Amino acid sequence: GIRYSSMTGVQRVYFRSGVKKQVLVRAAGPALAAFGVSGALARPKLTLLRNNSVVATAAAWNAQPNAAEIRSLAKTVDAFAFAEGSADAAMVLELEPGAYTAQVAGVDGAEGVALVEVYELP
Repeated sequence: GIRYSSMTGVQRVYFRSGVKKQVLVRAAGPALAAFGVSGALARPKLTLLRNNSVVATAAAWNAQPNAAEIRSLAKTVDAFAFAEGSADAAMVLELEPGAYTAQVAGVDGAEGVALVEVYELP
């Protein structure tokens, strides 16, 4: 399974089993306005690291080549939908067991509130 702990702008994820896991990692910023969150990060950039090395980065989920897959998998895990064309960030990855860090920062150094989500996919 997945275990996690969170700090400001950082989400740590641990895979303890001996098999690869497919995961959906999301950084909600603009989507938070629908939940009454003020000061949401307008354009989050999501970076996944392992041992301080970048594994993947993502911004604007709709601009990703696998946007349809991201949309479909979000529904599968009952994640709230990101609006079409929003600047929320997401990525789908297959990861080896171990510790990972998801970092969220504002594109161009912007600041604001963001939510990091990590879902283990079926």
